[in-house]
Amino acid sequence: MAKVVLCYSGGLDTTVCIPILREKYGFDEVVTVTVDIGQPEDEIRYAERRGEKYADKHYTIDAKKEFVNAIFMLIKANGDYEGYVLGTALARPIIAEKVVEIAKKENADAIAHGATGKGNDQLRFDNIFFQHGFRVIAPMRELNLTREWEMEYAEKHGIEIPVTKDKPWSIDENLWSRSIEGGKLEDPSYIPPEEIYEWTLSAEKTPNEPEIIEIGFEKGIPISINGEKMDGVSLIRYLNEIGGKHGVGRTDMIEDRILGLKARENYEHPAATILITAHRDLEKLVLSRRELKFKKIVEEEWAELVYYGLVNEPLFEALNAFIDKTQERVTGWVRVKIYKGSCIPLARSSDFALYKEELTSFDSLELDQRFSEGYSRFHGLQGRIYNEIKKDLKTI
Repeated sequence: MAKVVLCYSGGLDTTVCIPILREKYGFDEVVTVTVDIGQPEDEIRYAERRGEKYADKHYTIDAKKEFVNAIFMLIKANGDYEGYVLGTALARPIIAEKVVEIAKKENADAIAHGATGKGNDQLRFDNIFFQHGFRVIAPMRELNLTREWEMEYAEKHGIEIPVTKDKPWSIDENLWSRSIEGGKLEDPSYIPPEEIYEWTLSAEKTPNEPEIIEIGFEKGIPISINGEKMDGVSLIRYLNEIGGKHGVGRTDMIEDRILGLKARENYEHPAATILITAHRDLEKLVLSRRELKFKKIVEEEWAELVYYGLVNEPLFEALNAFIDKTQERVTGWVRVKIYKGSCIPLARSSDFALYKEELTSFDSLELDQRFSEGYSRFHGLQGRIYNEIKKDLKTI
């Protein structure tokens, strides 16, 4: 009896995959797997009910701990791909590994997913599934399906669908971010309706008084809010709530997908915006100029590898080692002001600060200003020589 394990979110794409895998691929048994990476509890329960209703067997796997550890690494790396905080990209390999665990447990013949042939997720999932030696089935890609066809197919098969032709949004949500795409949102010239946002308020509806938050870090990892220590899940959820109330963390962007396609993407990520902003600010206080300069290069490569789903690439391991080394001194606190969609650092402190008041202050005589004249005489020397030569050449 042929068995397939389906990576399952409970949405339109993955739900129509269930009868498709039976009818068009000939599988006798379809096992669905939903991985909990911090989605709302009702979304997890919704996927469970649908998996149990439409599939032959269903699993729900809790991977919040693994995801939070990955988020902490992302914060250390200031993870950002073209302005996107990598919530979905970071989660996909973790989800894939959990699905592989179930596929091995069930002795499955193949693993299936609902990613399309135009997006990035197909590559992120396939990379992990292929690494473990599984046959991969992607009905949306292989059958060249459209969401309109899927909706009609679902109706014919008595499958309840969570979208309509007027609001065909494809939503992916986890602890770190929420993405909204599809339908009219694909048009870069279309102004998104306010109804697509659930985590963040528009600036017009946010409080008229700003809020100041102190975030404590230890070795690059956020550990406290306003002096109160919190576990990773609680801390991120708190900042999503408080940041969203102030309209922080909306991104509407044109994104360069892996395949080379440009796509319009909408994201919500209040906690990510606040934490990365605060972390970058603290790094400026404790890391040297050359560390900061080189780390920017590392961060760009790190973010691209995560975006591409290449977390099994040897370079990724090496970059993580470098980043972890830089974070040994990123301990302290940062106070940020969140107000009307903005997040602004106001103050910061660390025992590892490279700032020294007795050297920098205009009112201090610790460093004799007269010593700098010798440096100043050589500063810009080649430029001055060049301009002299240029002036002489003009007179010839």
